[in-house]
Amino acid sequence: MKYNLSDICDYVRGKVDVASLIYENYISTENMISNKGGITSASSLPSVAQTQSFQVGDILVSNIRPYFKKIWFAEFNGGCSNDVLVLRAKDGISKKFLYYVLTDDTFFNYSMLTSKGTKMPRGDKAAIMKYEVPGFTYKEQEKIAKILEAFDKKIQLNSN
Repeated sequence: MKYNLSDICDYVRGKVDVASLIYENYISTENMISNKGGITSASSLPSVAQTQSFQVGDILVSNIRPYFKKIWFAEFNGGCSNDVLVLRAKDGISKKFLYYVLTDDTFFNYSMLTSKGTKMPRGDKAAIMKYEVPGFTYKEQEKIAKILEAFDKKIQLNSN
């Protein structure tokens, strides 16, 4: 069985005061690393009063130039630019499973196919929510996520 992404997660729409942010908890497309490489510290903070918020367990995806494959599983609370999509798993959905669904190259290819613009393509937020995802029970989602997380940890260990 398959579902649309909208069946398992939502876009986060909360705001946070920029004055409460520091370089380490502000995420923009500039400090997200290509090819699913995570994040680095920001070099600057936005000059607006508020920006989009995120929480531990949210998934942040750069919405500009999806082919760069910039994605991060939030390990702390913070704020991000409007060019970063913040997705939050719905109740009964494994946060890590959602993350691994979105790290699949198929998701980034779909995002590119449905994007708008040519020079700086942006993912179409409505089309992204129509992305088809496999239907598994919560228990199955957790098993899949644990296996993939073990592989990620091994890859990280071997990369250092």
